[in-house]
Amino acid sequence: QVQLVESGGGSVQAGDSLRLSCAASGRVFTYWVMGWFRQAPGKEREFLAGVSVSGDRLYYAGSVKGRFTISRDNTKNTVYLQLNRLKPGDTATYYCAAARTYGVERQADFHSWGQGTQVTVSS
Repeated sequence: QVQLVESGGGSVQAGDSLRLSCAASGRVFTYWVMGWFRQAPGKEREFLAGVSVSGDRLYYAGSVKGRFTISRDNTKNTVYLQLNRLKPGDTATYYCAAARTYGVERQADFHSWGQGTQVTVSS
């Protein structure tokens, strides 16, 4: 499969921005649709955004559409998640994951996961 390592998390104030990165290694990065999820303490892991293999098609959960932007750079084997206008409710561990099919949102549809990066937003 593919090995994924997230980075870029941190502690910020409400209204700030962060850019998360997810570096991939292993099987060819351009085989996979890529997605971002997050999980807050005591809550289910939720889908946030996905990007097609070529990077030209994007899809989002309604809760973050307009604030978060997913992108990928296939020359760097990296997918990004830009987080804007952060809120305390965005506090969570953020994960990237790889899938075979564009448009999927269920955890079970993603076959490889990173270890996560923590984002903490204070008011």
